[in-house]
Amino acid sequence: MFAYTHQSRILVALDCIIFGFDGEELKLLLIKRNFEPALGRWSLMGGFLHSDEAIEEAAQRILYELTGLENPFLEQLQTFGAIDRDPVERTISVVYYALVNTRNQDTEAIRAHNASWISLSKKPDLIFDHNQMVELAHRQLRYKAALHAIGFELMPEKFTIPQLQKVYEAIYDTQLDRRNFSRKIIATEVLIGTGEKDTQSVTKKGQLYRLNTEKYQQYLNDYVSFLPELTRT
Repeated sequence: MFAYTHQSRILVALDCIIFGFDGEELKLLLIKRNFEPALGRWSLMGGFLHSDEAIEEAAQRILYELTGLENPFLEQLQTFGAIDRDPVERTISVVYYALVNTRNQDTEAIRAHNASWISLSKKPDLIFDHNQMVELAHRQLRYKAALHAIGFELMPEKFTIPQLQKVYEAIYDTQLDRRNFSRKIIATEVLIGTGEKDTQSVTKKGQLYRLNTEKYQQYLNDYVSFLPELTRT
């Protein structure tokens, strides 16, 4: 059997930037490391590629092991390959970012991995090149959320327009005009009214909506911009 010779061993790792939303803030799921290297420091969730799996399968596996969530929004971001990025051994990292609905997470799995949801605005210093990865992922999230409606991945099954607005305000770290946002969101036809009210709100008058999955897929797959003006925010 043919084999490549005279080649050094290089490891392939997967690192996942996992974004969630708690109703007020955009958050990251981070690991407090209880193993070396960098024992006691914060890091992204990661792992190594197995010889019998594709890259995206590995990213899905790592995400499932940590959160218990299957098939969330997951997108490859970039490959990080600086020679000295890992102090132990030459390692190339393929980086993904994910958007998850925190209401569906497996809290036991998160606890078992010594992980915590931490506000993006209060992110601690991370190991290796993980700070750079998070910064790049946040920029990509801001770009994609304006064009492809992926902000809905952070929402529960039913939600009000003000709740959705808070997601976009958290992503872009800015305040949006309520009437203008409502008008533009309704115009996208991506919402379907449920006929129900939000009984958890103070006024209990908020109309609950759910996602129009057909329209959502159109904004994901077609050359149709969702809220392009947010790219200038």
